[in-house]
Amino acid sequence: MAKKNSGLEFLESPEGLAGEFGKAQSFLDKNKKLVYGAAAAVIVVIAAVFGYQYLQGTQNEKASEALFPAINEFEADSLNKALKGGPGVESLVSIADEYGSTKAGKLASFYAGVALLKQGKYDQAIEQLKNFSSSDLLIQARAYSLIGDAYLEKKDASSAIDYYKKAAEYKPNKFFTPTYLLKLGIAYETAKQDKEAIGAYSEIIEKYPQSPELVSAKKYKAKLEGPASE
Repeated sequence: MAKKNSGLEFLESPEGLAGEFGKAQSFLDKNKKLVYGAAAAVIVVIAAVFGYQYLQGTQNEKASEALFPAINEFEADSLNKALKGGPGVESLVSIADEYGSTKAGKLASFYAGVALLKQGKYDQAIEQLKNFSSSDLLIQARAYSLIGDAYLEKKDASSAIDYYKKAAEYKPNKFFTPTYLLKLGIAYETAKQDKEAIGAYSEIIEKYPQSPELVSAKKYKAKLEGPASE
């Protein structure tokens, strides 16, 4: 039976191996510009990736340093100073604008959104909160919920529903999801969508029976269902 040709026999033959090296050298001689150009392109891409990562790290450090004084003002309830800045304090909005691609810059958008929401500046709050993104379990869902709050204040129940749903569906957990479901139910009621509201309240009752929102969910559901539910 004839031995199957693997195409790699030259590895076992010094003469064959020399021949293959000769072919490779000939290819390099004929295609130097192509080969060196491709190698240079790979080096440029690698350098660009590492350069971007370094720049992001540096920019994030700068953003973090700028953010701390603004957060201190926010936590002291000095919302105007946190938003507009002052001596020794860069404004949350300017930090978000300048460093928006960094984690600290995105966090500045979150704080700015919360501050603007507290001041009743709902459109600006929505804009800032939509600029925020994070894989964090708590903060991203919280941002969605706050956008829902702003829309509900604007009497836009439909948009509020969209964002409360996003909050409730983002990494569901027993600690925060029931709160978002309760808000979702209230938004549905505001939009005269009683069936959907009952569904949101029922989800709390069935999936989160230990949550503090259980009592409210049962009360609101019973009220919608009327005497027939008693």
